[in-house]
Amino acid sequence: MHFLEIKDFSKAQLRGILDSAVKRKNSRSGLAKGERDSDLPLKGKIVALVFERPSTRTRFSFEVGIRQLGGEVFTSSGGEMQLGRGETVADTARVLSRYVDAVMIRSKKRETLDEFASAATIPVINGLTNMTHPCQVVTDVMTLEENKGHLDKQHVAWVGDGNNVCASWIEAVGVLGGSLKVGCPLLLKPQKEFLDWADKHKAAVSVMTSPEEAVSDTDCVITDAWVSMHDEDVENRHNLLRAYQVNEALMKHAKKDALFMHCLPAHRNEEVTDAIMDGPHSVVFDEAENRIHAQKAILLSCFGKV
Repeated sequence: MHFLEIKDFSKAQLRGILDSAVKRKNSRSGLAKGERDSDLPLKGKIVALVFERPSTRTRFSFEVGIRQLGGEVFTSSGGEMQLGRGETVADTARVLSRYVDAVMIRSKKRETLDEFASAATIPVINGLTNMTHPCQVVTDVMTLEENKGHLDKQHVAWVGDGNNVCASWIEAVGVLGGSLKVGCPLLLKPQKEFLDWADKHKAAVSVMTSPEEAVSDTDCVITDAWVSMHDEDVENRHNLLRAYQVNEALMKHAKKDALFMHCLPAHRNEEVTDAIMDGPHSVVFDEAENRIHAQKAILLSCFGKV
C-alpha cells in the first residue's frame, strides 16, 4: 500500500498509524539509538530513499527508523540516478521495484511522485512534493496529541505561507477532525484544490488575512519558512509575510498553554523569533524527534503491519 496523501486514508487508518507511532516510541524507552526494535518487523526488507531535494530530518529519520525496524536502507540523490534524465520516471520505478521492497521519494513535483507510484509494484511513500508533506503532518499530529489529546478536540492555527505542509494539515483536519485557521496573505493562501476538498468534506478550515485572528484562542500555532526550495521572488515574499512572524506578541493571542511547532529548518528571527523557538511554548525538537517514530509507523502500514 502506498502512502501518498493524508486524504487517501480513513480516520481509522490514520488513527492506527498514530497509535503505532506512539507505541513504537514508548517501547524504545531506555534503548540506545542504534539498538534494533525487539520484534524486527522489517527484517529481510530493503527500502530505497530517493531525494530530488536536499534533506536533513526526512533522510536521517527514515534511515534510523528503517534500521531500528530491522531493515536495510539505501539512499540516493536524484543527481546520482537517471530519474527523469534519459530514463522515464516510470521505468526507474519499475527497475527499483525489482531491487527493493519499498521506496520513499522526495520529489520536486507532485507529477513525479504520481508517475513513480503508478508504475511501481511496491509501496511508495511521499517524502515531500511541492504540493504536500504528509509524513511531516503525521508527525505534527502525533506531537500535538502527546501534549494536548486527540486532534478532533484541538484548535490549530497556521500562520504564514499556505504551502505544502499547510495543505497536508488541511487534509489531516478533514480526516481526523479538529479545526484549522490559516492566517496568510491573499497571494499566498492554500491552493484552491485543497480548500475545495476541505469544503466538500465539511472540514473546519478557514482562511483569513489577520494573523491575530488566526491565532486567537488556539491550542497550537504552526509556521514554516517564508521561502521554500522551489520559491522565487524572495524579496516580495518577505514583504508579504513580515506581518506574519510568530513572536511573543502574536502568541499572546493563543491560549496560555498553546504549543508552537515548526517543521524545520527555521530561519530564526524571520518567520519565528528566538524567544518563541526556545521558549516554553515550543515543542519543535520533540516534533523533529517524532519524525523517526511516525515514519516507522508509516512504513509498517505500507507493509500491512499496522
